Amino acid sequence: MTTKVNDPITLEIIQNSLQATADEMFAVMKKTAMSSIIYEVLDMGTGITDAKGALASSGAGIPAFVGVLDKAVKVVVAKFDKPGDIEPGDVFATNDPYYGGVTHLNDIIVMMPVFAGGRIIAWTANIAHNSDVGGMAPGSLTGEATEIFQEGLRLPAIKIISKGEAIRSVMDIITVNSRMPDVLEGDVWAAIASVRIGAKRLVEIAEKYGVETFENAMTSFMDFGEQVSLKELEKLPKGTFELSEEQDDGRIFNVKITISDTEFVVDLRDNPDQSKNPVNTSRDGVMVSAQMIFKSLTDPYSAANEGSFRPIRLLTRPGSVFEAKEPAPIGFYYEIELRV
Repeated sequence: MTTKVNDPITLEIIQNSLQATADEMFAVMKKTAMSSIIYEVLDMGTGITDAKGALASSGAGIPAFVGVLDKAVKVVVAKFDKPGDIEPGDVFATNDPYYGGVTHLNDIIVMMPVFAGGRIIAWTANIAHNSDVGGMAPGSLTGEATEIFQEGLRLPAIKIISKGEAIRSVMDIITVNSRMPDVLEGDVWAAIASVRIGAKRLVEIAEKYGVETFENAMTSFMDFGEQVSLKELEKLPKGTFELSEEQDDGRIFNVKITISDTEFVVDLRDNPDQSKNPVNTSRDGVMVSAQMIFKSLTDPYSAANEGSFRPIRLLTRPGSVFEAKEPAPIGFYYEIELRV
Protein backbone atom coordinates (compact mmCIF):
# COMPACT_ATOMS: atom_id res chain seq x y z
CA MET A 1 0.00 0.00 0.00
CA THR A 2 1.38 3.38 -1.01
CA THR A 3 1.36 5.95 1.78
CA LYS A 4 2.82 9.41 2.15
CA VAL A 5 5.88 7.85 3.78
CA ASN A 6 6.77 5.67 0.79
CA ASP A 7 5.03 7.43 -2.11
CA PRO A 8 7.69 7.47 -4.87
CA ILE A 9 6.65 10.86 -6.21
CA THR A 10 6.87 12.47 -2.77
CA LEU A 11 10.23 10.85 -2.13
CA GLU A 12 11.57 12.12 -5.46
CA ILE A 13 10.34 15.64 -4.69
CA ILE A 14 12.16 15.54 -1.35
CA GLN A 15 15.35 14.27 -2.95
CA ASN A 16 15.27 17.05 -5.53
CA SER A 17 14.66 19.51 -2.70
CA LEU A 18 17.80 18.23 -0.97
CA GLN A 19 19.77 18.86 -4.14
CA ALA A 20 18.31 22.36 -4.44
CA THR A 21 19.22 23.04 -0.82
CA ALA A 22 22.83 21.94 -1.32
CA ASP A 23 23.03 24.19 -4.38
CA GLU A 24 21.62 27.13 -2.42
CA MET A 25 24.24 26.53 0.27
CA PHE A 26 26.89 26.76 -2.44
CA ALA A 27 25.46 30.04 -3.72
CA VAL A 28 25.42 31.54 -0.22
CA MET A 29 29.05 30.56 0.35
CA LYS A 30 30.08 32.00 -3.00
CA LYS A 31 28.31 35.32 -2.41
CA THR A 32 29.44 35.92 1.17
CA ALA A 33 33.04 34.60 1.26
CA MET A 34 35.82 37.17 1.61
CA SER A 35 38.68 35.43 -0.20
CA SER A 36 38.90 35.13 -3.97
CA ILE A 37 39.95 31.48 -3.86
CA ILE A 38 36.41 30.78 -2.63
CA TYR A 39 34.21 33.33 -4.42
CA GLU A 40 36.10 33.28 -7.75
CA VAL A 41 38.06 30.02 -7.94
CA LEU A 42 35.18 28.19 -6.16
CA ASP A 43 37.57 26.00 -4.19
CA MET A 44 34.73 24.63 -2.08
CA GLY A 45 31.90 22.10 -1.90
CA THR A 46 28.56 21.59 -0.14
CA GLY A 47 26.47 18.60 0.82
CA ILE A 48 23.82 17.07 3.08
CA THR A 49 24.10 13.92 5.16
CA ASP A 50 21.63 11.92 7.19
CA ALA A 51 21.67 11.96 10.99
CA LYS A 52 24.55 9.47 11.15
CA GLY A 53 26.69 11.25 8.55
CA ALA A 54 25.94 9.20 5.43
CA LEU A 55 26.03 11.38 2.31
CA ALA A 56 22.45 12.01 1.22
CA SER A 57 22.92 14.71 -1.40
CA SER A 58 25.94 16.35 -2.97
CA GLY A 59 25.84 19.95 -4.06
CA ALA A 60 27.98 21.94 -6.43
CA GLY A 61 31.73 22.24 -6.01
CA ILE A 62 34.88 20.20 -6.41
CA PRO A 63 33.91 16.48 -6.50
CA ALA A 64 36.77 15.50 -4.20
CA PHE A 65 35.54 18.05 -1.66
CA VAL A 66 31.96 16.80 -1.68
CA GLY A 67 33.28 13.32 -0.88
CA VAL A 68 35.00 14.70 2.22
CA LEU A 69 31.91 16.03 4.00
CA ASP A 70 30.27 12.79 5.14
CA LYS A 71 33.54 11.55 6.60
CA ALA A 72 33.92 14.72 8.68
CA VAL A 73 30.34 14.57 9.97
CA LYS A 74 30.83 10.96 11.05
CA VAL A 75 33.81 12.00 13.18
CA VAL A 76 31.75 14.72 14.88
CA VAL A 77 28.84 12.32 15.49
CA ALA A 78 31.20 9.78 17.08
CA LYS A 79 33.02 12.38 19.20
CA PHE A 80 29.94 14.19 20.52
CA ASP A 81 27.94 11.10 21.47
CA LYS A 82 26.61 12.02 24.91
CA PRO A 83 23.19 13.56 25.63
CA GLY A 84 23.41 17.33 25.35
CA ASP A 85 26.65 17.29 23.35
CA ILE A 86 24.79 18.35 20.20
CA GLU A 87 21.95 20.86 20.51
CA PRO A 88 19.86 22.97 18.13
CA GLY A 89 21.87 25.92 16.81
CA ASP A 90 25.25 24.24 17.29
CA VAL A 91 27.88 24.41 14.54
CA PHE A 92 31.05 22.32 14.38
CA ALA A 93 34.30 22.59 12.43
CA THR A 94 37.37 20.54 11.60
CA ASN A 95 40.35 20.95 9.33
CA ASP A 96 42.63 18.24 10.68
CA PRO A 97 43.10 15.18 8.43
CA TYR A 98 43.62 13.08 11.56
CA TYR A 99 40.28 14.25 13.01
CA GLY A 100 37.87 14.10 10.09
CA GLY A 101 39.39 16.93 8.05
CA VAL A 102 40.56 14.44 5.38
CA THR A 103 42.55 16.88 3.19
CA HIS A 104 44.94 19.49 4.66
CA LEU A 105 44.71 22.25 7.25
CA ASN A 106 43.75 24.98 4.76
CA ASP A 107 40.44 23.22 4.12
CA ILE A 108 37.98 23.95 6.92
CA ILE A 109 34.81 21.86 7.07
CA VAL A 110 31.81 23.44 8.81
CA MET A 111 28.85 21.26 9.86
CA MET A 112 25.45 21.91 11.43
CA PRO A 113 22.92 19.42 12.83
CA VAL A 114 19.34 19.76 11.62
CA PHE A 115 16.70 19.17 14.27
CA ALA A 116 13.05 18.32 13.60
CA GLY A 117 10.55 16.26 15.55
CA GLY A 118 12.78 16.48 18.61
CA ARG A 119 15.79 14.76 17.04
CA ILE A 120 18.59 15.20 14.52
CA ILE A 121 17.34 14.32 11.05
CA ALA A 122 20.28 15.50 8.93
CA TRP A 123 23.46 17.56 8.78
CA THR A 124 24.37 20.39 6.44
CA ALA A 125 28.07 20.74 5.66
CA ASN A 126 30.53 22.63 3.51
CA ILE A 127 34.25 22.75 2.90
CA ALA A 128 36.42 25.54 1.51
CA HIS A 129 40.10 26.31 1.11
CA ASN A 130 41.17 29.13 3.42
CA SER A 131 44.07 31.32 2.37
CA ASP A 132 46.11 31.19 5.58
CA VAL A 133 45.61 29.16 8.76
CA GLY A 134 49.02 29.86 10.24
CA GLY A 135 52.03 27.57 10.19
CA MET A 136 55.64 28.15 9.22
CA ALA A 137 54.95 29.68 5.78
CA PRO A 138 52.52 32.27 4.39
CA GLY A 139 49.56 30.46 2.89
CA SER A 140 50.22 27.52 5.24
CA LEU A 141 51.75 25.41 2.46
CA THR A 142 55.44 24.61 2.27
CA GLY A 143 57.51 21.72 1.00
CA GLU A 144 59.81 22.21 4.00
CA ALA A 145 57.29 20.93 6.57
CA THR A 146 58.33 17.71 8.31
CA GLU A 147 55.33 17.42 10.65
CA ILE A 148 51.77 18.65 10.62
CA PHE A 149 52.40 21.09 13.48
CA GLN A 150 54.33 23.24 11.01
CA GLU A 151 51.42 23.46 8.60
CA GLY A 152 49.04 25.59 10.63
CA LEU A 153 46.29 25.67 13.24
CA ARG A 154 44.59 22.33 13.87
CA LEU A 155 40.85 22.18 14.60
CA PRO A 156 40.22 18.61 15.78
CA ALA A 157 36.43 18.40 15.23
CA ILE A 158 35.32 21.13 17.64
CA LYS A 159 32.20 23.16 18.39
CA ILE A 160 32.44 26.78 17.21
CA ILE A 161 28.79 27.85 17.69
CA SER A 162 26.80 26.81 20.77
CA LYS A 163 23.00 27.12 20.69
CA GLY A 164 23.26 29.77 18.00
CA GLU A 165 25.93 31.89 19.71
CA ALA A 166 29.56 32.03 18.63
CA ILE A 167 32.09 30.67 21.12
CA ARG A 168 34.22 33.80 21.11
CA SER A 169 37.31 32.21 22.60
CA VAL A 170 37.39 29.63 19.81
CA MET A 171 36.96 32.30 17.15
CA ASP A 172 39.81 34.27 18.73
CA ILE A 173 42.10 31.24 18.61
CA ILE A 174 41.27 30.73 14.92
CA THR A 175 41.91 34.32 13.91
CA VAL A 176 45.03 34.98 15.98
CA ASN A 177 46.80 32.08 14.26
CA SER A 178 46.28 33.51 10.77
CA ARG A 179 48.28 36.10 8.88
CA MET A 180 44.95 37.17 7.32
CA PRO A 181 42.63 37.14 10.36
CA ASP A 182 39.86 39.28 8.90
CA VAL A 183 39.66 37.22 5.72
CA LEU A 184 39.76 33.92 7.61
CA GLU A 185 37.03 35.00 10.02
CA GLY A 186 34.93 36.30 7.15
CA ASP A 187 35.22 33.02 5.27
CA VAL A 188 34.33 31.01 8.38
CA TRP A 189 31.22 33.14 8.88
CA ALA A 190 30.32 32.63 5.21
CA ALA A 191 30.53 28.89 5.83
CA ILE A 192 28.32 29.26 8.91
CA ALA A 193 25.76 31.22 6.88
CA SER A 194 25.81 28.46 4.28
CA VAL A 195 25.05 25.61 6.69
CA ARG A 196 22.45 27.71 8.49
CA ILE A 197 20.43 28.41 5.35
CA GLY A 198 20.70 24.73 4.48
CA ALA A 199 19.41 23.70 7.89
CA LYS A 200 16.52 26.16 7.61
CA ARG A 201 15.48 24.71 4.25
CA LEU A 202 15.65 21.12 5.51
CA VAL A 203 13.45 21.93 8.50
CA GLU A 204 10.91 23.46 6.11
CA ILE A 205 10.94 20.30 3.97
CA ALA A 206 10.57 18.02 7.01
CA GLU A 207 7.69 20.09 8.38
CA LYS A 208 5.95 20.05 5.01
CA TYR A 209 6.16 16.30 4.35
CA GLY A 210 6.74 14.90 7.84
CA VAL A 211 9.96 13.79 9.53
CA GLU A 212 9.40 10.09 8.84
CA THR A 213 8.81 10.73 5.15
CA PHE A 214 11.86 12.99 5.01
CA GLU A 215 14.11 10.34 6.55
CA ASN A 216 12.68 7.61 4.35
CA ALA A 217 13.40 9.69 1.26
CA MET A 218 17.08 9.86 2.14
CA THR A 219 17.30 6.15 2.91
CA SER A 220 15.47 5.07 -0.21
CA PHE A 221 17.61 7.23 -2.48
CA MET A 222 20.80 5.82 -0.97
CA ASP A 223 19.48 2.32 -1.64
CA PHE A 224 18.69 3.38 -5.20
CA GLY A 225 22.24 4.71 -5.57
CA GLU A 226 23.59 1.30 -4.57
CA GLN A 227 21.31 -0.50 -7.03
CA VAL A 228 22.47 1.75 -9.89
CA SER A 229 26.14 1.19 -9.00
CA LEU A 230 25.73 -2.58 -8.82
CA LYS A 231 23.94 -2.66 -12.15
CA GLU A 232 26.75 -0.70 -13.81
CA LEU A 233 29.42 -2.71 -11.99
CA GLU A 234 28.16 -5.85 -13.75
CA LYS A 235 29.17 -4.29 -17.08
CA LEU A 236 32.83 -3.82 -16.13
CA PRO A 237 35.47 -6.44 -17.01
CA LYS A 238 35.99 -8.88 -14.14
CA GLY A 239 39.29 -9.93 -12.64
CA THR A 240 42.35 -8.47 -10.97
CA PHE A 241 44.29 -5.63 -12.56
CA GLU A 242 47.70 -4.45 -11.31
CA LEU A 243 49.99 -1.51 -11.97
CA SER A 244 53.37 -0.42 -10.64
CA GLU A 245 54.55 3.11 -11.39
CA GLU A 246 57.79 4.89 -10.55
CA GLN A 247 57.43 8.36 -9.05
CA ASP A 248 59.63 11.42 -9.56
CA ASP A 249 61.48 10.71 -6.32
CA GLY A 250 62.21 7.09 -7.26
CA ARG A 251 59.54 5.48 -5.09
CA ILE A 252 57.35 2.79 -6.65
CA PHE A 253 53.59 3.03 -6.16
CA ASN A 254 51.59 -0.18 -6.57
CA VAL A 255 47.88 -0.76 -6.99
CA LYS A 256 45.79 -3.87 -7.40
CA ILE A 257 42.11 -3.60 -8.36
CA THR A 258 39.79 -6.59 -8.23
CA ILE A 259 36.38 -6.29 -9.86
CA SER A 260 33.49 -8.70 -9.32
CA ASP A 261 29.74 -8.38 -9.78
CA THR A 262 29.35 -7.03 -6.25
CA GLU A 263 32.66 -5.42 -5.26
CA PHE A 264 35.26 -2.96 -6.49
CA VAL A 265 38.34 -3.70 -4.37
CA VAL A 266 41.18 -1.17 -4.36
CA ASP A 267 44.31 -2.65 -2.73
CA LEU A 268 47.06 -0.13 -1.91
CA ARG A 269 48.75 -2.02 0.93
CA ASP A 270 51.97 -2.72 -0.96
CA ASN A 271 53.32 0.82 -0.96
CA PRO A 272 56.12 2.90 0.61
CA ASP A 273 56.07 4.19 4.16
CA GLN A 274 54.77 7.69 4.76
CA SER A 275 57.13 10.45 3.73
CA LYS A 276 58.93 12.90 6.01
CA ASN A 277 57.88 15.56 3.50
CA PRO A 278 54.27 16.83 3.09
CA VAL A 279 53.40 14.42 0.28
CA ASN A 280 51.16 12.05 2.23
CA THR A 281 47.43 11.57 2.40
CA SER A 282 44.89 10.23 4.86
CA ARG A 283 43.01 6.99 4.26
CA ASP A 284 39.79 8.97 3.92
CA GLY A 285 41.44 11.03 1.19
CA VAL A 286 42.33 7.85 -0.67
CA MET A 287 38.73 6.68 -0.30
CA VAL A 288 37.54 9.92 -1.93
CA SER A 289 39.85 9.20 -4.87
CA ALA A 290 38.54 5.64 -5.14
CA GLN A 291 34.98 6.96 -5.04
CA MET A 292 35.69 9.41 -7.85
CA ILE A 293 37.13 6.80 -10.21
CA PHE A 294 34.41 4.30 -9.30
CA LYS A 295 31.70 6.87 -10.03
CA SER A 296 33.37 7.75 -13.33
CA LEU A 297 33.46 4.09 -14.37
CA THR A 298 29.91 3.25 -13.34
CA ASP A 299 27.35 6.06 -13.31
CA PRO A 300 29.02 9.48 -13.72
CA TYR A 301 25.89 11.47 -14.57
CA SER A 302 23.55 10.86 -11.64
CA ALA A 303 23.80 12.38 -8.18
CA ALA A 304 26.24 10.78 -5.75
CA ASN A 305 25.27 9.56 -2.31
CA GLU A 306 26.41 7.04 0.28
CA GLY A 307 24.71 4.18 -1.54
CA SER A 308 26.58 4.94 -4.76
CA PHE A 309 29.84 3.85 -3.10
CA ARG A 310 28.80 0.81 -1.09
CA PRO A 311 30.45 -1.65 -3.52
CA ILE A 312 33.90 -0.13 -2.88
CA ARG A 313 36.29 -1.95 -0.54
CA LEU A 314 39.51 -0.06 0.16
CA LEU A 315 42.62 -1.75 1.54
CA THR A 316 45.49 0.42 2.83
CA ARG A 317 48.38 -0.05 5.25
CA PRO A 318 48.63 2.20 8.32
CA GLY A 319 51.81 4.24 8.24
CA SER A 320 52.08 4.14 4.46
CA VAL A 321 51.95 7.10 2.09
CA PHE A 322 48.29 6.22 1.45
CA GLU A 323 47.34 6.07 5.14
CA ALA A 324 49.65 8.48 6.90
CA LYS A 325 49.66 8.51 10.67
CA GLU A 326 49.99 11.51 12.96
CA PRO A 327 52.08 13.70 12.98
CA ALA A 328 53.08 13.21 9.33
CA PRO A 329 52.84 16.42 7.26
CA ILE A 330 50.08 16.30 4.70
CA GLY A 331 49.98 19.72 3.03
CA PHE A 332 50.36 18.47 -0.53
CA TYR A 333 47.96 15.57 -0.13
CA TYR A 334 46.42 16.26 -3.54
CA GLU A 335 49.63 15.18 -5.32
CA ILE A 336 49.23 11.74 -3.76
CA GLU A 337 45.49 11.55 -4.36
CA LEU A 338 46.09 12.38 -8.03
CA ARG A 339 48.41 9.37 -8.16
CA VAL A 340 45.60 7.24 -6.71
